[in-house]
Amino acid sequence: MPDLPRPLHVIDYRQLALRFDSTVFDFNATDSCWPLVWKDSSGRNFPQPVVGLYTAIGDVRQGPTNNKGMFHEAVATMGSVLGASLVDIDKTNRQGLNYVSMLKNYFNKDAGWNIMMNNTCPQVGMLGGGYGRDWWYDVFPNVLFYAIYDKYPHEPGLDTLARSIAEKFCRADSVLQGNYEYSFFDYARMIPVKSSLCVQPDAAAGQAWVLYAAYKKFGDSRYLKAAVNALRSLGKVKFNPNYEVLMPFAAYLAARMNAELGENFNLQKMLDWTFDGTAACREGWGVLVGNWNGIDISGIVGSTTDHGGYGFLMNTYDAALPLLPIVRYNKAYAAAIGKWMLNAANACRFFYPQYMPKEHQTIPHLAHIARGVIGYEGIIHTSGYSQYAGLLAPVAQGDGPQWVPGKNPEVSQLSVYGSAHAGIFGSIIHNTNVAGILQLDLLATDFFHDEAYPTCLLYNPYNESREVELLLGNGKKLDLYNTISEAYMAHGVSGATRVRLSPRQAVVLVCVPSGGKTTYSGSKMLVNGIVVDYNFHK
Repeated sequence: MPDLPRPLHVIDYRQLALRFDSTVFDFNATDSCWPLVWKDSSGRNFPQPVVGLYTAIGDVRQGPTNNKGMFHEAVATMGSVLGASLVDIDKTNRQGLNYVSMLKNYFNKDAGWNIMMNNTCPQVGMLGGGYGRDWWYDVFPNVLFYAIYDKYPHEPGLDTLARSIAEKFCRADSVLQGNYEYSFFDYARMIPVKSSLCVQPDAAAGQAWVLYAAYKKFGDSRYLKAAVNALRSLGKVKFNPNYEVLMPFAAYLAARMNAELGENFNLQKMLDWTFDGTAACREGWGVLVGNWNGIDISGIVGSTTDHGGYGFLMNTYDAALPLLPIVRYNKAYAAAIGKWMLNAANACRFFYPQYMPKEHQTIPHLAHIARGVIGYEGIIHTSGYSQYAGLLAPVAQGDGPQWVPGKNPEVSQLSVYGSAHAGIFGSIIHNTNVAGILQLDLLATDFFHDEAYPTCLLYNPYNESREVELLLGNGKKLDLYNTISEAYMAHGVSGATRVRLSPRQAVVLVCVPSGGKTTYSGSKMLVNGIVVDYNFHK
């Protein structure tokens, strides 16, 4: 990937996420194809309504009058709740509605699965992704739920659901006995299944992430044992099993378990599987690299081979959730992950019609319907639609019209589900006074972490030193410890603070209380009993 992607412009993803929430959750919108939300009062699994959110603008299967209003997907609704919560919106009381509590309806107790699923019931389950046939779709809603649960630990009823999910995943691991090479797992009958779909052993990463979170929350050693077992089973796979969104969670867990538990998982292999595009069944799945007609698209996540490369908005947003906090637990990857994040943050704006040149979009004439907050589902090198085949790369498009051929409109290329996850970037990425040097929050998506001090990653992509101004402390005096150099960069600072970065280097700054007591435990350095550096060598 380029050290400094061109043209360089990292948008304000926090403001984008805030505008997404206030714009999309408008029940009274009157624009074409709006509103994008409705109330599903079918009461599936719990006797309460749930707000449905379109997967793509104009999808004819959705809305209050189609399929009894029951077809809406957790990847969209949970993604929107998580995204908003990460940028400090309280979704338990928004427009007088408790969107967090509504998510209980995706807990499929009526179907006997007793985990979160992508739909509320099997009657509409086959219309969208997953639902007992595509394993990642059945596991990922539970990852999203646990992330939301971390943000709302006191929301009534979530403890019970979180426990049930952990129990199901724990039992599933005992059934699988170290072999996750199946297409999906039937959590009602507790049996693994192979079908015409790819085997997805990286589902082990999603299960392990949930189980480790459950262990940190509830302290049950069974969950820890199952999490370790699941990740070990993935590590033994002889091919790259990267399938959709779960592989980066394996890398995160490898780094965290190695640091916290003294395990020896192969983090490098998990990262290689995530990035390098050598997936065996989901051919080419990984992270794209390239400059297409003067536009750097490096960093987006998807197929490196489909029509010359096809990256997706949701996948790119979601990759940051586990990848950034890796740096807390293994600082050796600070520069690499900082460089990827800069490229991904720069490229992701091109999914949005207002940032992609019109000659590189399939439906620029419909861009106004996105209202500045909805992006295209993907960016592809060469469009697979015959009517757009002449567009020069990169091409912003989406798959919506192919989901219901002849019925879904062109505008369904605009992806509500992908755009809903913008808050992940919004919580992590903060621009500084130097273009291209980002202040990256390493705690924002490090869910269920032990007590920690504010920690950020700064990466300098330039060939010369640069001085960056940070706002720190809120009036409290801080010492700035850099885990990379294992030394303090400043003492007793507060407010506006300048930090000098060497060329092409990263710093990981931990803001510790000024004058705190330093102690050591094995490879860990602690200040006032809280770990500051997991890999202290001096």
